[in-house]
Amino acid sequence: MSNLTSLGYDDVNVGDELPELVVPLTATLITATAIATRDYQDVHHDRELAQAKGSPDIFMNILTSNGLVGRLVTDWAGPETELRKVAIRLGAPNYPGDTMTLTGKVTAKADGLVEVSVVGANKLGNHVTGTVTVALPGGAA
Repeated sequence: MSNLTSLGYDDVNVGDELPELVVPLTATLITATAIATRDYQDVHHDRELAQAKGSPDIFMNILTSNGLVGRLVTDWAGPETELRKVAIRLGAPNYPGDTMTLTGKVTAKADGLVEVSVVGANKLGNHVTGTVTVALPGGAA
C-alpha cells in the first residue's frame, strides 16, 4: 500500500504506528533477492548446501532484510522520504514457507528528523529489529 504523496514533518507525531508490511517468504523471494544484491553465498539459494552447513533450509540475506525495513518506512511516509540512517540487527532466520510481518512506530522527532523503531517477526521470533531515521518534507534540510 504505497503512499503516492509524502507525509510532511508536521504530519508525524511520536507514537504514530506504521501500517504493517506482510511479506510471504518464498524460496523464490529469498533466492532472487540474494542474487539481486550480488550475495551468491550458497545458504541463500541451495537447500542441500544450506542443510549441509547446519541450516534446515535456505534463508534470507541481510541486504534483503535491510531493504524491506526501508520499504516499510517509505511505503508509510511516501516517495519524498529521505532515509538518513538504517540500523538493524538480525535475529531468527527467515525461511521459506513462513511469513514476516514488519511493524514500526515513531519513537523520536527532533531537529527536522524522525526516528522509527522497526520489528520484523516470523513464527520463530524477531527476524530483524532496528531504527530508521528519515527526513520528511518540511523537516531537515
